[in-house]
Formats: sequence, C-alpha cells, structure tokens
Amino acid sequence: MKTYLKVLVSLILVFLVVGCSNEQKIPNATDYEVESFTFKNQDNKDVSLEDIKGKVWVADFIFTNCTTVCMPMTANMKKLQDQIAEEGIEDVQLISFSVDPEIDKPDVLKEYGQKFDADFTNWHFLTGYSQDEIESFSQESFKVTVQKPDGNDQVIHSVSFALVDQEGKVVQSYSGLDDIPMDDIIKHIKMLQS
Repeated sequence: MKTYLKVLVSLILVFLVVGCSNEQKIPNATDYEVESFTFKNQDNKDVSLEDIKGKVWVADFIFTNCTTVCMPMTANMKKLQDQIAEEGIEDVQLISFSVDPEIDKPDVLKEYGQKFDADFTNWHFLTGYSQDEIESFSQESFKVTVQKPDGNDQVIHSVSFALVDQEGKVVQSYSGLDDIPMDDIIKHIKMLQS
C-alpha cells in the first residue's frame, strides 16, 4: 500500500511540474536587456528604468518634427492606451523615446502628446539625452536603428512597438504603423502579468 501511495504522489508531482512548465509563452519571444537610463519626461521630471521596474511597458521611438510615420504611430499608441484602459489592465506604462532630442524638449513633447489626448499618468514622452546617446541606446537595448543624417531634419528610426517585461527585458516587437496586432499586444501584456 505504501508503494502505491508513493507512486501516486510521484505521478501527481510529475503532472504538476509538467502542467506548470507548459504555461503560455509569448511566441518568438526575445530577451534584450534594456540599459539603465534616467531621462526627462514631458513634465521635465526624471523617469528611470528603476521607476518602471516591476511593470510591463510598451515603447516606441518618435519625434515631433516627423513628416511621415510618427503621427500615425502616436495615434496607434493612443489606441493601445485606450484599449488597455478598456480591458481594465493596470500597471502598464507607455514610453515614447524622442529620437530628435535637440528639438524635442519636454514642453515640445508635452504639447505633442496633448494633440493626441495622451493620458500622461502612464505615458511618458522622454528626452534629455544627446543624439549619440539615443542612437546607441536604441541599438543596444532594443536592437533597432536610430540615425539623424547630417543636414537633414528627419530622423531614421524604427516603426515598431516593443513590449518590455517587469525585469526590463524586451520580449516582443510589433508593427506600430500598419496592421497593429492590438489583440496580440493586449494578450501578451496579460500573459506577462499573470
């Protein structure tokens, strides 16, 4: 009888371990570690990686003088912010890094965000670094290119939204411009928070 109980307990433990290890995973997840940072937001307040550690966040790269992709991307980020609120998901931050910090001072970013009715309680528009710093930071942390060609007021940059987990690791990227997979982003945020 004791042997039967031991076998039964062992089988239950195996099923529990297997069941736990088969939890849902984000498909094709990446594992890029975001470098430590402290930048200025639209209210000229410091926002650091430490401030948002423990929260899931979605980041993109934009600039206010952009004549092509940034306005649609920011409109899409606003849609994502609204959907997060409608779903009742808490503790999610949105971060828009300016790729043109010489132009995009905090007050400029605040005015830009207000045009899209951004809720600044969980959406930070960041600046307060040099052009070289943001170009290096985007490549090292997000594996995307930011480049401001000499003599040009337009900046080359990624059009993706990056999902970052509570530990500050980029786990997935999505189109932030066309055919945004909003349902997938919401689903993946929920998966990270579960």
